[in-house]
Amino acid sequence: MAARKAVDAPANRLLALLSAKDYGRLRPHLQRAPLTYRQSLYEANKPIETVYFIETGVGSLVNTMNNGQAAEVGTIGNEGLVGFPVVLGDAQAPTSVYVQVPGEGLSMSAARFKTELAASATLRAVMLRYGHALFNQVAQSAACNHFHNIEQRCCRWLLMTHDRMESEEFLLTQEFFAMMLGVQRTGVTRAAGALQRAGLIEYTRGMVTILDRRGLKNRSCECYAVSKKEFDRLLTK
Repeated sequence: MAARKAVDAPANRLLALLSAKDYGRLRPHLQRAPLTYRQSLYEANKPIETVYFIETGVGSLVNTMNNGQAAEVGTIGNEGLVGFPVVLGDAQAPTSVYVQVPGEGLSMSAARFKTELAASATLRAVMLRYGHALFNQVAQSAACNHFHNIEQRCCRWLLMTHDRMESEEFLLTQEFFAMMLGVQRTGVTRAAGALQRAGLIEYTRGMVTILDRRGLKNRSCECYAVSKKEFDRLLTK
């Protein structure tokens, strides 16, 4: 019963944006999907077999170099879709997506999703609006990493993650923290320590608790507000 209710009233903002007709076409094919820490949702240069509509939690869009070093280039939460290359008519991507923060979502086969996209121009239009928002997020992140310090970027990512969760507390390991900020773990320790001493967060054994959201916004760079405004603009009926 709980799974049926979740599908009837999607917590994913992208699904909620669809017309009743378009959502009705997808709904029979959506399956409840628990998202566990470090779970691979698709791998680089391999066929994307399943798409995911995240409801809670965060997926990390990761680019891995030949020497094994990896950097996060974007994130996907309850505003979007994991498997966006399918919307563009592709079956794979040079990036991977892993679950960064555990949660739940809804999944369906990429083949079925592709069929439904071909059958509905309005469904394609909504998905392309999301693609625009995702591109803007990646572009903003690139500028943010160039111009802003680690603490500002840390506040930005914490706020974005908090927006996608149903709790003040969530798992965020130092490994992913470092990857998403593009720094060494020592940099994460310093930035998180500063925010903790300021009373904005509590960070213990990979668990983050947001204590003062307003304080985080005050310490964040402008990139959080810019990205949020674009998602809200593009994902509003």
